[in-house]
Amino acid sequence: MLVMVLPMAMRAQTNTYQAYFNDVPFGMPAFSAPVFPNTEANIKQFGGVGDGQTLCTEAFRKAFAYLEQKGGGRLTVPAGVWFTGPIDLKSNTNLHLEKGAIILFSPDEEYYPLVNTYYEGLASRRCHSPIYGLNLVNVAITGQGVIDGNGQAWRPLKREKVTEGQWKEMTRGDNGFFKGDRLWYPSKGFVAADSLLRLNKPISERSEADWLSMRRFLRPVMVSLVGCKNVLLQGVIFQNSPAWNIHPLMCENVIIDGVTARNPSYAQNGDGLDLESCRNALIINSVFDAGDDGICIKSGKDAEGRKRARPCENVVVDGCTVFAGHGGFVVGSEMSGGVRNILVKNCQFLGTDVGLRFKSRRGRGGIVENIFIRDISMTDIKVDAIIFNLYYGGQSVVEMMQSGTKANNVDVMPVDETTPQFRNIHIENIMCQSAGRAMLFNGLPEMPIENIDLKNINITARQDAAFFNCKKISRKNVNIKVAK
Repeated sequence: MLVMVLPMAMRAQTNTYQAYFNDVPFGMPAFSAPVFPNTEANIKQFGGVGDGQTLCTEAFRKAFAYLEQKGGGRLTVPAGVWFTGPIDLKSNTNLHLEKGAIILFSPDEEYYPLVNTYYEGLASRRCHSPIYGLNLVNVAITGQGVIDGNGQAWRPLKREKVTEGQWKEMTRGDNGFFKGDRLWYPSKGFVAADSLLRLNKPISERSEADWLSMRRFLRPVMVSLVGCKNVLLQGVIFQNSPAWNIHPLMCENVIIDGVTARNPSYAQNGDGLDLESCRNALIINSVFDAGDDGICIKSGKDAEGRKRARPCENVVVDGCTVFAGHGGFVVGSEMSGGVRNILVKNCQFLGTDVGLRFKSRRGRGGIVENIFIRDISMTDIKVDAIIFNLYYGGQSVVEMMQSGTKANNVDVMPVDETTPQFRNIHIENIMCQSAGRAMLFNGLPEMPIENIDLKNINITARQDAAFFNCKKISRKNVNIKVAK
């Protein structure tokens, strides 16, 4: 049967996402989902076997090579468990998982070579991500299936984050290594890497043997899309990532629609979504259940982020739910390139450590401004419903409280390019039932948090709000009930 492939420019395009651009309080260009050629391929055609045991890495490589040669199209993954090493996406292709399809990534580090990439806002060498795309145009992952990163083979485990039964079950076997009786590493190489990095040896001075010895430590983000344009993630469950779950970096025109990004609550660095230095993004109708921050906006770290100078801008977050995690909606702490023009609305945070979380520290630099947050519901927030913390030290808020760490205001420091700024942020129509503390604004004495509008906010909490080093804080119909 001859299949005619129409050029993308000839196909009718209707922007089903137009409504999300109609009520945005800043200038944001409307964009639509990518459109793909009609060419179809099935992973079975290229030797893939969905039995959960046969390695399908080569089948995925051949399938994407075929579509690339044809100018693009859709690769269908049918029901089954497709066990594989890394998958490199291609331009003009849609990786489509049918209902019942599970892509399960191998835990064998030998399949994940060390590559030059980025992590936590800095250039770094890391293991190749399970799903990777670099400088692609028109790329999608869609469907009703599951992508599983087999993250438990990569992550360390803290005893206090699990039950005793879980601790015994998850740490038994010969592969891991205990550090004391409170911390478990997935391999002895992980421990050696931790020690090596603490020596602060410059990257250029580390030998290849050094790098290879710490490969398990250099665990990758699961979905890494770098410098891509016209990206669609729709409908799929992304779970159990080695480090961060979904990480679009320096991308443009990103749509994340109806996905679920989930990690166990004990997953170290198990963020749901980290949108970094991206321009024009819709994050809609999605669910995040993370071991770290749920929906996080970033733009690079310290001098390297400032040199990159690519803010995360023009972002709409609408209709999303965040379960367990350090924060529901988060900005920072790596925000050195700036964050601006963000709208968050119609979201719910259920049991997160913090609801709305803004974090940074001296040395970052960068400006966070023009943030609009409205119509947010929260329940059972462990610590703060809303927090601005310019003394962020790398721990979660709960960990800070448990360890007795307290961010103290100190003497005024000189203002320069390393001074972070948070200003012009509008928060309204917030309902929070049960928080540890209503709000904490903890700014820098030399650069107070400035021009924050709080309107129609109702919070029940065990502690009242606290404000330090901030100015022009407007409060209208802010009601805080301190529970006895």
